[in-house]
Amino acid sequence: MLLPWAIFAIAAGVKFWRLTALFRRHRPGVPSPTERFRQSLERTWQKDQQAA
Repeated sequence: MLLPWAIFAIAAGVKFWRLTALFRRHRPGVPSPTERFRQSLERTWQKDQQAA
């Protein structure tokens, strides 16, 4: 009875570990792709504001 639950718990843990791998790889001081995209949008917006 406990063996299926143990297998399920291990499988769920492995799946969670794989899904969160991207967040664990983030190094301090290195912006994420989303952050770099946001920064480029802000630079574009600032250039447009100066041109107007």
